[in-house]
Amino acid sequence: MLTHLDNQGRANMVDVTAKSVTERQATAEALVQMRPQTLAMIQDGGHPKGDVFAVARIAGIQAAKRTHELIPLCHPLLLTSIKVNLEARPPEHVLITATCKLAGQTGVEMEALTAASIAALTLYDMCKAVDKDMQIQHVHLQEKLGGKSGHYLRNNQD
Repeated sequence: MLTHLDNQGRANMVDVTAKSVTERQATAEALVQMRPQTLAMIQDGGHPKGDVFAVARIAGIQAAKRTHELIPLCHPLLLTSIKVNLEARPPEHVLITATCKLAGQTGVEMEALTAASIAALTLYDMCKAVDKDMQIQHVHLQEKLGGKSGHYLRNNQD
């Protein structure tokens, strides 16, 4: 059942008033592929724009906090924790992992996915002058905890 549609098929924001407050957490990932020289430049601190990972991390955190402004039917949430990690995977990948938490009435999957996506886009933006062939790949929900549907862990057999 698509919860963002009413019984006439019109889009609407889900009413979470009656849902109980529970601890919720979601982790999303994105993979950015680039030329090995681009990754080496980032790792060596030789990028003229500065610390690429630090800027992408901050962008991901900011994006998670503003998800409701970007995705029309998302609720504004009081996130209690946002962690965005960027890990070099030589020779040519960066793995981005974003985890969002709260105690609330609705899940944080969209916030985690938004954080991972925007961190990846920021990485692309900062490096596009030296590598326009970068690819953002495999943006997905990795894990979800809490709420009515319980625990979800992605099957990583891609």
